[in-house]
Amino acid sequence: EMLSNPRLVSVQRTLNVLMNQNVTLSCHSASGSPPVTYTLFKQSQKILTLNRPDMTPGLFNLTINSASDVGEYKCKAESNISSSGKYSNSLTFTLLEPISKPVLSSSTSRAKKGQNVTLSCLSENGSLPITYVFFKGRQSISRPVKMQKREAAVISLYINSSSDFGTYKCKAENIFHNNTKYSDVFNFTLAEERSHSQTLIITLGLILLLCIIGFALAIPLFIIPSYKASE
Repeated sequence: EMLSNPRLVSVQRTLNVLMNQNVTLSCHSASGSPPVTYTLFKQSQKILTLNRPDMTPGLFNLTINSASDVGEYKCKAESNISSSGKYSNSLTFTLLEPISKPVLSSSTSRAKKGQNVTLSCLSENGSLPITYVFFKGRQSISRPVKMQKREAAVISLYINSSSDFGTYKCKAENIFHNNTKYSDVFNFTLAEERSHSQTLIITLGLILLLCIIGFALAIPLFIIPSYKASE
């Protein structure tokens, strides 16, 4: 009996893996005449070969040691009856990576009352999607923001009072819910604003200085002619 196309599956029933995790792939032709030889390929490279005297699956044990180990896998089944082997479907693992500490930043660190500012939160490493939440003190000030791309979550704030210059931070979380990470705190600094009285004093001072300079320049025009006239 001719071999059917084999089916390649993960024994763990998931293609999500961690670094240094052991996984098992099963390659099996449902019909055909034994013995059967199963060969596992990663992309076009032969990895392992197993001989089965009967129609039991070929089980391949692998260890995910690096990001290159999550490439595309497929298997090939061969028997003495068939001159050419049959290939299976392909499988590709997804490497899960814990989140890194997020960085909280703003377009400005100095703000004044009545100003709109933004806060950005980004984790440079970690499996997507990543969910971000912003805090002021211990109180959340945003809904969870889920990012499907490696982009920062951004919120806008309105600085309305002195209390808005408090301590801000953000947290990041992905599929590893027990590995939530918080950013360092961020504080806005109050930008100095000149009051109307300060502006008026500066203006009057400039006017007085200009008057003194003008008077000093005018003295020679009056004193020298009068001195010549007296001679």
